[in-house]
Amino acid sequence: MPRVMGVDPGTKRIGVAVSDELGMLARGVATLDAAGEDSGAQELADLARSMDVERIVVGLPRHMNGSEGERAMAARKLAENLASRTGLPVILWDERLTTKGAERMLIAADMPRARRRRIIDQQAAQWILQSYLDQGPSPAR
Repeated sequence: MPRVMGVDPGTKRIGVAVSDELGMLARGVATLDAAGEDSGAQELADLARSMDVERIVVGLPRHMNGSEGERAMAARKLAENLASRTGLPVILWDERLTTKGAERMLIAADMPRARRRRIIDQQAAQWILQSYLDQGPSPAR
């Protein structure tokens, strides 16, 4: 199974994860700057090409009641931008509580705050991608 890239879009940083060749495990690989007009889309597209990914999963931030706000609109725009730049399928995936879960895990591992801040976005991307991979193959995906 070709690799899948997971993306945790943020207002300041973008976390990136990639699956293994079997499509079973996700690992965090990069944290990119979200500054700028294209919000890191070109850098993500270049990374996707260099890692030979077949599809991209972008976290869709929703409120706890399921509604979408400004951050969700920005994630949708990033997904469209990635699809046009790469020609790859881009899937939007519910990312509720992924950053909080990743942060709790890093705190439980007794990781210092400065180190957590550097890798939290990668970890959130890893959680998003792992959730997607755990759903298993589906004709709709």
